[in-house]
Amino acid sequence: MAGPRVVYLHGFCSSPASWKARLLGEALAVAGFGDRFRCPVLPPVPLAAIARVEALLADGDGPPTLVGSSLGGYYAAWLAEKHDLRAVLINPAVMAPALLGGLVGTQSNFHTGERFEFTAEHVEQLRALDLPQVTPWRYLLLVETGDEVLDYRRAVARYAGSRQVVVEGGDHSFTRFPEFVPQIIEFCGL
Repeated sequence: MAGPRVVYLHGFCSSPASWKARLLGEALAVAGFGDRFRCPVLPPVPLAAIARVEALLADGDGPPTLVGSSLGGYYAAWLAEKHDLRAVLINPAVMAPALLGGLVGTQSNFHTGERFEFTAEHVEQLRALDLPQVTPWRYLLLVETGDEVLDYRRAVARYAGSRQVVVEGGDHSFTRFPEFVPQIIEFCGL
């Protein structure tokens, strides 16, 4: 695999079967870059998810661009800062420990139905991944004002100085995602 790669990081209780992951993968395949797209299954344990992505980053040539949605955006920012990468953040969970702290208990994956325990220890792992600051030039931020899960203004403030697209309306899934696939692919250097 030569040249830039795209690594998509799905959100909490999601999977590579998410509609955004599938749509981006299909768009890259149509453009002739299907072999450069990866979307790993992220375990519900935060440090295990990070380890899985880091193993993927080490396996391949060309600097990857991360594309992260919700919790995947939280992970993408941490990984981008640690590994000197660029990232597209889609309705990112900028305050993941606070958000997911209320979800301790049994959860189910949206796509597979697989049940898992999300624990207070997992919340502490998320806290350990909280960044004191970010490097704005690394990011393309995509948020919708109608996100019912996250306050988009927190992401806008957190990533001040980065390339930002704020779309009126929508919801946490980022309903207008298809319109921005070409911009994402361009940001990824493909």
